[in-house]
Amino acid sequence: MEHHSLRSLSVSTSPIASPAARRRSLYVVFAKKRPRLEGFPQKSKDELSKILRTEAAVLGIERKAGSSKFNNLWPRAVLEALDDSIATNRWESALKIFQLLRKQHWYRPRGQTYARLLTMLGKCKQPEHASSVFTIILSEGFNPTLDVYTSLVGAFGHNGLFDEAISIIDGMKTISDCKPDAYTYTILIGCCGKFKRFDLIPSLLAEMTYLGIECTSVTYNTIIDGYGKAGLLEEMESSLSLMLESGSCLPDIFTLNSIISAYGDRRRIDEMEKWYIEFQHMGIDPDLTTFNILINSYGKAGIYEKMIKVIVFMKKRYFSPTTVTFNTIIECYGKAGEIDKMEYYFRLMKIQGIKPNSITYCSLVSGYTKADLLKKIPFIIRETENNDVVLDTPFFNSVINGYGQAGEIQIMKEMFLLMKEKKCKPDYITFATMIKAYNDLGMDVDDQELEDKLLELKSKNKVTFLLFVFLWQRMHAEYICLLLKIQYFTQTYRGARTLGYTCLKCEHLV
Repeated sequence: MEHHSLRSLSVSTSPIASPAARRRSLYVVFAKKRPRLEGFPQKSKDELSKILRTEAAVLGIERKAGSSKFNNLWPRAVLEALDDSIATNRWESALKIFQLLRKQHWYRPRGQTYARLLTMLGKCKQPEHASSVFTIILSEGFNPTLDVYTSLVGAFGHNGLFDEAISIIDGMKTISDCKPDAYTYTILIGCCGKFKRFDLIPSLLAEMTYLGIECTSVTYNTIIDGYGKAGLLEEMESSLSLMLESGSCLPDIFTLNSIISAYGDRRRIDEMEKWYIEFQHMGIDPDLTTFNILINSYGKAGIYEKMIKVIVFMKKRYFSPTTVTFNTIIECYGKAGEIDKMEYYFRLMKIQGIKPNSITYCSLVSGYTKADLLKKIPFIIRETENNDVVLDTPFFNSVINGYGQAGEIQIMKEMFLLMKEKKCKPDYITFATMIKAYNDLGMDVDDQELEDKLLELKSKNKVTFLLFVFLWQRMHAEYICLLLKIQYFTQTYRGARTLGYTCLKCEHLV
C-alpha cells in the first residue's frame, strides 16, 4: 500500500504537469488513498441518515405522547423511546409513552414490555401506577404471563405492601399456566429482607415446600444476605446450613461475599477471616467484590495494615482496583483523619486512569471537614466541574454540613443555591443540617423554604418529626436503627451514611 501510494504520488507530480494540475492531482490521490482508522467503521450516507432519523424520531415521541391525534407513528421509534424511559427509571415519561403506544393501530400487547414496565414502577416507588397498568392489561384481554405476575409481586413487595403481594401469589396458584415458581418467591423473600419482615420468611418457605417448589441457590443467597445485612448472624448461619443440607444448592461467591460482609460490617474480624478461609476450603475463590469487602471491613475496624495487604495481594493476583476499591480506601482514611494518605490514594486513582465519581468527592469533602480543612473544598468543587462529574444530593449535603459545622452560614447558603442550580433536589438531610447550623449560632432561620420544610415534616407525622429533630439536634445516629424501621426515613438514612455517623447503641457504622 505504501509503495503504491508513493508511485501514484510520483506520477501525479511529474514535472510535465502544470503546478495547478499537480495540486489537483495531489488532492485527488490523498482523498482516494486516505487510510481507514481502526475502531471507527465507515458507514454509508444512507446508514448515517437512517440513524439520525431514528434518533430524532425517538426524541420526538415524548413530545407527541400528550396528544391524542398520533396513532400511526413509526413502531421502532415508539418502542425505543419506551425502552429508554424504562431503562433510565423515568416513570412519568414511560407511562405517557405507554399510553401513546396503546393508541397505535399496529399495537399488540407484549408480556415482556409489561413486565419491564411493572418492575420499573416498583423500583420508582409507584405501586399504585403498577396496579393501574395491570388493570389495563386485563382490560385489553391480555392473559398475563408468569413474568408479568412476578413483576407485579415485586412492585408491591419493593414498597412494603406484603398483603397485596401475597394476594397476587394466591391468585397465581389458581391459574394453570402462571403458578408461582422459585423466582417469584425469591423476589418476595428479598423484599422481606429489605423491610426487615423476617417473620414472613418461614411461612413463605413452608408454602414453597407444600407446592413442591425447591429453593434455588439464589433463594438461599437472598435469605442469607437479608439476615446478614440485618445483623441476624445466627439465622444467617442456620440458612447456610440448610443450603448445605439441601444437597442440590451449593454455596457460591455470592454466599461468600454476603457472609464476610455481614461479619465485617460489625467489626467481627476474626469470624470474617474464619469464614473467608472456610469458603476457600470449599473451593470458592474470592473475586474483586470480595477484596473490596475485605478492604472496607479492615478500614472500618481501623486495621489499616491488613487493608494495605489486601491491596498488595490483589496486585499479585492481577486484580485491578476499581472505582469502588479506591472510594473505599479514600473514605476509610478520610474518616480516620489520615488526610495525607487519603490524598495519596486519590492521586493514585487518577494516575491509574480510574475516573472519580460523586462518591469519591463526597468522601474527600467529609475527610476535609473532619480535619477542619474547609479551604480545600472549593478546589474539590472546581475539579468536579472540570472533570464533568455528575454531582448528587449526598455530595452537596456533605458540603453544606461542612460549612454549617464551621459556622460559615453565607457560604452554606451559596452551596444550597449551587445545589439547586445543578438540579440536585434537596432532601430532609439538607434542610435539617441547615436548620441546625442556624440554631447552633443562635440565629433565626432566614430562609422561608427551610421553615416551610420543617412545618411540612411536623404536619405529616408528629412522631416522625420528633425523631427527626432529636436525631439532628444530637448530631449523631444514636437512634438511627430506630429510623431504619421507618420507610419514611430511607433517604434520611442514606444521607446519614455520607456523613459517617455511628450508632452508639449497637456500634453499627452507618
